[in-house]
Amino acid sequence: MTWSTRQIADLAGTTVKTVRYYHQVGLLDEPEREPNGYKRYEVHHLTRLLQIKRLTGLGVPLAQVAEMGTRGEGQASVLRSVDAELEATVRRLESIRRELAVLAQPGASPEVPTSFSGLVQDLRDNDRALLTIYAQLFSDESMEVLRRTLEAHPNDDLDEAFRDLPEDADDATRQALAEQLAPFIVPGATEHGVTLEPRATTPGQAEAARRAVGHALRALYNPAQVDVLRRAHLLHERLALRPAGHPAPYVGPAVNE
Repeated sequence: MTWSTRQIADLAGTTVKTVRYYHQVGLLDEPEREPNGYKRYEVHHLTRLLQIKRLTGLGVPLAQVAEMGTRGEGQASVLRSVDAELEATVRRLESIRRELAVLAQPGASPEVPTSFSGLVQDLRDNDRALLTIYAQLFSDESMEVLRRTLEAHPNDDLDEAFRDLPEDADDATRQALAEQLAPFIVPGATEHGVTLEPRATTPGQAEAARRAVGHALRALYNPAQVDVLRRAHLLHERLALRPAGHPAPYVGPAVNE
């Protein structure tokens, strides 16, 4: 018994277009033709078509289906590779589900990284925006240190003084605030020996990240606040201070430009 292209496609649960494509890329042998020109598919064509369908349904790319034999180490290697990719996909989807569960909680917000959702009510819009940028540029471990710092509220009065600093603050006010911030301003070692490290893997990427954060600070905070951050950084370097505690919520690279 033989089948037409339409019949074998129906039997395999696929389409005529797909069968023709498999011929085109060399996955399925062309059948012989009847005197009238119609293709006549046999059992081995149906078997191969079903094998291709099963493998692609398991996630094996067509390019690798073509390389696979019916037996042997080559096939096992391809399947192990596909399984590893699926495992990574499952982990990614599980992570997404965990994030969605957190965001579904009352008071949570997609405006900040998921782990900071419980703190969103204590933050202003510019703080939230900076956290989002930090999460992209700093390591997960660094962001966890920062989250614990924010939860601990190391110096609420100092935070508010910085956040409420007017754009026209005079020089004496800026200097006094900078001196208070100096022990906190540098993302240096904490009591656990953890630093705010960039995700960058090359010096060029690290420099790009530094400039991006500096640009973000200037865009999100007024000139007086940025000036205070710059002064505090310079004071820290000049006096060789060690941080007295964890970095404050506005911790960031120096703004020297």
